[in-house]
Amino acid sequence: MIATAQAAFRPLLRLGLISQIIIGIVVGALLALFAPGAALKLALLGQLFIAALQAVAPILVFVLVMAAIAAHRQGRPTQIRSVLGLYVAGTLIAALIAVAASFLMPTEIALDAPQADGNPPGDILSVLRDLLLNAVANPVSALMDANFIAILAWAVGLGLALRSSSDTTRTALSDLASAVTRLVTLVIRLAPLGILGLVAGTLAQSGFSALVNYAQLLAIIVGCMVVVALITNPLLVYFVTRQNPYPLVWTCLRGSAITAFFTRSSAANIPVNLELCRKLELDADTYSISIPLGATINMCGAAITITVITLATTHTLGIPVDFPTALLLCIVSALAACGVSGVAGGSLMLIPMAASLFGIPTEVAMQAVAIGFVISVVQDATETALNSSTDVLFTAAACRAKQVAATS
Repeated sequence: MIATAQAAFRPLLRLGLISQIIIGIVVGALLALFAPGAALKLALLGQLFIAALQAVAPILVFVLVMAAIAAHRQGRPTQIRSVLGLYVAGTLIAALIAVAASFLMPTEIALDAPQADGNPPGDILSVLRDLLLNAVANPVSALMDANFIAILAWAVGLGLALRSSSDTTRTALSDLASAVTRLVTLVIRLAPLGILGLVAGTLAQSGFSALVNYAQLLAIIVGCMVVVALITNPLLVYFVTRQNPYPLVWTCLRGSAITAFFTRSSAANIPVNLELCRKLELDADTYSISIPLGATINMCGAAITITVITLATTHTLGIPVDFPTALLLCIVSALAACGVSGVAGGSLMLIPMAASLFGIPTEVAMQAVAIGFVISVVQDATETALNSSTDVLFTAAACRAKQVAATS
């Protein structure tokens, strides 16, 4: 019986992960359509998959960043500064694209959605204050609460302190990082089953009707992300490398964006990005640090989400907003978004803070957040795909720029 089952599923197991995910989506959609009762029961698979990703992501970021910094030998050059510069430039350009799209295609939303749960920040200063306080939080509670800012701060601090440790200690850290990476890779290998459960449960419960109601808002958000992924990011890469960027862009989208779209977790996609960097033969001293950092602080997708939904709210309420104010707003919001990257709702919970700068009451702003959660099935997946693939793209651009400079 077991041998027969193994023989039946052997052709499926030989397929690549992406092909298996696509099959999972199709099967989940068919179950939701023809057997909604069974689809709702299979939703448990999706819940287990998401819970597993949320459990391993904090420890993964902590261990990888600490091990990478501890293993770095003084005097060996890296391209971290260049990568960080590209992260900042990409976020600012994404904010500009989102503002332009919101002004060219003003969108109204029905502000009668039920209020979302959560405690939104009050203003920019309070967000920045909380960001600093989060950075010095207890490391144990940071791991338990998925406080990625504190996790990153402690990982960097311990990594720097361990740079003078013995080779045995650094080897042990490297082995620990490899073990955690393998564990996350195993979780990602179960993605087809998890995504089958997510698709089946979501479609059986709400269908596509909720997305149709906010099609224009979703189209603007996704459209901005497509423009950033296919136009502005390639222009940045060309500016740095002076080479045709699109072969690298397509490689990053195929190798990183697709898995990130379905896992909806930049942190959980770190092993995928590290493996892609290895295949691209990039500088290991650079990508071993830049990829975990990017999963926490590279928020170009968040810049788009916060900006578009906030400006849609102001347009609905008839509040006039000039272009410079809107641009400044979305830049500050996007930079602060990394402070809530580990919180459920992510960038959506910064919308009330952004809206408060225009005098919009929290009760109204939280309705916009609720709408954001409705479209998050597509919005959050696309945002994660853009953020994660950009981590590899900008790391590769910085490394290749160094190679071009060395050969010229």
